[in-house]
Amino acid sequence: MATRQEAREAREAKLDELHERLTGAVERLVSGPDWARALAFAARFRSRSFNNATLIWLQHMEAFEAGRVSEPFPSYVAGYKQWQQLGRQVEKGQPGYQILAPVTGRFASANPADADSWRRLGKGEKPRPGEVVRSKMVGVRPAYVWDASQTSGDPIPEPPAPRLLEGEAPAGLWDGLAAQVEAAGFAVLRVPHEGMIHGANGMTDYTANTVAVRENMDPAAQVKTLAHELGHVLLHGPDAEEARQHRGIGEVEAESVALMIGAAHGMDTSGYTIPYVSTWAARVDGREPVEVVKATGERVRKTALAILDQLDTEQIGDGTPPGLDRDAARREAPAHARSAAEPAAPRRVASLPEPGARPVAVPAFEGRGL
Repeated sequence: MATRQEAREAREAKLDELHERLTGAVERLVSGPDWARALAFAARFRSRSFNNATLIWLQHMEAFEAGRVSEPFPSYVAGYKQWQQLGRQVEKGQPGYQILAPVTGRFASANPADADSWRRLGKGEKPRPGEVVRSKMVGVRPAYVWDASQTSGDPIPEPPAPRLLEGEAPAGLWDGLAAQVEAAGFAVLRVPHEGMIHGANGMTDYTANTVAVRENMDPAAQVKTLAHELGHVLLHGPDAEEARQHRGIGEVEAESVALMIGAAHGMDTSGYTIPYVSTWAARVDGREPVEVVKATGERVRKTALAILDQLDTEQIGDGTPPGLDRDAARREAPAHARSAAEPAAPRRVASLPEPGARPVAVPAFEGRGL
């Protein structure tokens, strides 16, 4: 039987392997098309962190190349017990996809406003009278999920997905995005042509608090541009001074938000113009490029998810099997269940980005839609 130290060392080795695989995958996201494909995929698995979506994508492609799954892209992923809840069983010998799941601890304080007053509670320890208890992520551990193609059993109900004609905008999307722009304190303007906004498709003016979109485009392009500008409104602004020299990151972020919103509505994103991210090769605040890309990917995902959650529109699934509620989907599979042949009891934890990721600072600019 393995000792506690051996178990800890085995877990750390798995985490090192996961981080190495993730770093290798992110390093390949160096061109516009690669970044666009990664974000479109993340839009379909937006219940997962950007890091975990990348890991799922990478491992599923490896499984496809090895002949273990029949389709090159995953459809739905869930933990071992979650598939059983849906009447499906992971097929024998199918290895799970390793992802990062958080380790949480319970902390207590009699003075919550004082950051230094929080103390971690031991296992089974109760708080003192008058203390407030909160949970906090203290680390990560390996966990496992399986794609639907690795399971068999009851049919998976397919929810209706939006179907769009070329150039058509998803029903209600313009109004939903415009409402969020206005809620942020900006007026939405529709201008006749690009000559009125310096040749751009759209423009965010932080001085006048306006977002303008040109009308001489098809409806899909107009709504994509509005999503791009909403990305600027929510992510950027005149106070983002420290990274002015990295202005290109802001355009990548805004266009990436637009791409994820479009992909979540079944819009064809192949025509989107995504700036090359090779400009991120320079270090930002002393960080390696791969860390900048990972942090930006998660920042984009969270912003797009916040926008999508407020929309009353028909959207594609988020990678959660139909029938599982959203909270259940964020509880990862057991850490030791390498394959269907050796399942273990699941732990109730949420899929979160790895700790320590910092938001990327971006410059102030007029957000011109691409």
